[in-house]
Amino acid sequence: MNSFHPADFTAGLALLTPEIFLGTSACLILILDLFVPQSRRVITSTLSILTVLISAGLVLMQPWSTHTLALGDMFVLDPLAQVLKVVTLIIVAVAFVYSGDYLQHRSIYKGEYYVLGLFATLGILVLSSAANLITVYLGLEMLSLSLYAMVAFDRDSGVAAESAMKYFVLSALSSGTLLYGMSILYGVTGSLDLGQIAHALHGGGAANVGLLFGLAFIMVGVGFKFGAVPFHMWIPDVYQGAPTSVTLYIGSASMVGSLALIMRLLAEGMGPAHHDWSQMLTVFAVLSMVIGNLVAIMQTNLKRMLAYSTISHVGFLLMGILSGTPGGYQASLFYTIAYVIMTSGAFGMILLLSRQGFESDRLEDFKGLNTRSPWFASMMAMLMFSMAGVPPFVGFWAKLGVIQAVLGVDLLWVAIVAVLFSVVGAFYYLRMIKMMYFDEPLDATPIGGSGLMRAVLSVNSLAVLALGIAPAVLLDLCQRVFR
Repeated sequence: MNSFHPADFTAGLALLTPEIFLGTSACLILILDLFVPQSRRVITSTLSILTVLISAGLVLMQPWSTHTLALGDMFVLDPLAQVLKVVTLIIVAVAFVYSGDYLQHRSIYKGEYYVLGLFATLGILVLSSAANLITVYLGLEMLSLSLYAMVAFDRDSGVAAESAMKYFVLSALSSGTLLYGMSILYGVTGSLDLGQIAHALHGGGAANVGLLFGLAFIMVGVGFKFGAVPFHMWIPDVYQGAPTSVTLYIGSASMVGSLALIMRLLAEGMGPAHHDWSQMLTVFAVLSMVIGNLVAIMQTNLKRMLAYSTISHVGFLLMGILSGTPGGYQASLFYTIAYVIMTSGAFGMILLLSRQGFESDRLEDFKGLNTRSPWFASMMAMLMFSMAGVPPFVGFWAKLGVIQAVLGVDLLWVAIVAVLFSVVGAFYYLRMIKMMYFDEPLDATPIGGSGLMRAVLSVNSLAVLALGIAPAVLLDLCQRVFR
């Protein structure tokens, strides 16, 4: 292991400007919120939104770096980190905008939600730039600990408390398993640095039996964080039990963190062992597509349906990773960005239709939405078509990309499974559209939501169409990341 030099550790500290600003602002907002009366809680939410947007601007101001190390080679700034950070910060800003009215209607419009969200975002940013096993674990736990508290944020809800406890216990087990796998990896390679680990494995360490043992533990942790089958049991209960504003955050921003975890840990750190971990990912991907789509058909709760939909999307996303090629990594990055746009819009619609004393999280709550609001019915329809992979929406190009990735490594049977269960998955998405346009509404209450929320939700939904018509914009960005 390399000796520690303080001067080396502080070198390149300017590369952490977005993280330093975000962390400092989160602490200041936490203190300021103590003096903000409940009637002016909008100050906290506004400052939180401005914080993530300014952080995104700071990331964009950084030069497009090929591979720059800092903090004693524990922190890396490269195109992958920059893209993941910008996507995360924009999605978090959107989630904060969507959440305001929902939190007010349930009398949980408190600063803790925003502060926890900011610290969880900081964890994702750290994870995105991790170049060392310690940094990987630090970012992951910062994200996870914040999410535990966010799930139990509504202290008067027994269901939310139960979901948080289940999430905490299972996540703690998976974190311990992941840490144990990392310790074995350190024992095999003699280093915590991801670059040096890859070099050691390339030099022959990939044939080590101890590595396979450690890899098995690491894959359990990775599978849980993604919610891949058979480690998916927490997703439906947490999605349904948590406040919808928290479910939105978990379903969108944290998925970017999961991609950062698998890219840094497997694709970069354990790239030479691709033959071993790709076989495990193949099992995760196929089982996730099969079980996620089949079980989603039987759901009557929309949040639970979207939970199993997430599991199926994880299966598609992993297809690009398991290919182990730059084209596959590009496809998975494209899929992740497309997915977080689609899922944030879908949960945004649930938040828009919710009101005081009414969650709007059942499928039947969307019956006759076209009668109540033709505009937002069309927005939801576009989101559902995109999730189903129907052209010309962005979801079609996302699925096409990962299918091409597995075909490129001669995994024809995986591609066939993906196509078959894309057709199966289309059923429950199209069922939503049928309810909105052909069923009579059960509720004639006018749709609420602030003007800002309506505008952002409209842009969010139209983005799936715009990126579907002109996918080259996003494709070119993903290609530049892995060039």
